[in-house]
Amino acid sequence: MSVPSVSFEFFPPRSLEGSFRLWDTVQALSPLQPEFVSVTYGAGGTTRELTRDAVATLTRSSGLNVAAHLTCVDASRDETMQIARDFAQAGVREIVALRGDPPKGADRFAPHPEGFADSCELISALAETGDFTIRVGAYPEKHPEAASAQADIEWLKRKIDAGASEAITQFFFEAETFFRFRDACEKAGIDAPIRPGILPIENWAGARRFAQACGTRVPGWLADAFERAERDGEGRADLLATAVATELCDNLVEGGVEHLHFYTLNRPDLTRDICHALGVRSRAGLRDVA
Repeated sequence: MSVPSVSFEFFPPRSLEGSFRLWDTVQALSPLQPEFVSVTYGAGGTTRELTRDAVATLTRSSGLNVAAHLTCVDASRDETMQIARDFAQAGVREIVALRGDPPKGADRFAPHPEGFADSCELISALAETGDFTIRVGAYPEKHPEAASAQADIEWLKRKIDAGASEAITQFFFEAETFFRFRDACEKAGIDAPIRPGILPIENWAGARRFAQACGTRVPGWLADAFERAERDGEGRADLLATAVATELCDNLVEGGVEHLHFYTLNRPDLTRDICHALGVRSRAGLRDVA
């Protein structure tokens, strides 16, 4: 079996303790030589400044290829593009362009009066600068706000046509979910790479809530397995999480997937164990910070 390349998602710290946790995570995972690492926005753009600071610091200090998340939420076009220019000035050459979740307390996304109406408008504006490689989100199971699964695929094609070069999927729990989506995308004429998003299950209750919020189906066998593991105690849930994610990744690679994206939640151990099980080995470590 071939060894996949990997990429990792982090979230920006909100405290000094969070800063140490992020840096520890970066140090733990950087020896796996990820193709890139991304830094998220909080829901509703709540961590915009924190994201900007974290991206600039990682770009300057880590030696990693850092991709910044950028959304349309709660900002004018000029404000959003100024953030993009700031990223470019800091040496960032990768953007994950997203519409973004609605601000807290809002039921649905509503564009800023002077902002981008949707992710396609944002992608087009970023592509016109010529400064960035642009990645976008994709949904192998229907987005909660989408009219249908086919509508999701049609929207993804619009994003690729607007200037994105690759898509990263929402997480899922069975390889067949991804393969069905990949086949449907090919049928729709989408020829850009689609990178599966993998969520290592650090906490089963939290993973279930996250899945429910984003429309990810939880298979009955998976729920039963984690409930039994948690009853048994003695770290069995951690062992199960490693085994489940490794098997999922194995199946994806056997099905032709060459790149995997891990949602780390700034907790490196499980992600690192899964990567090692896949044959992704540690090499040169994080460069020293001056």
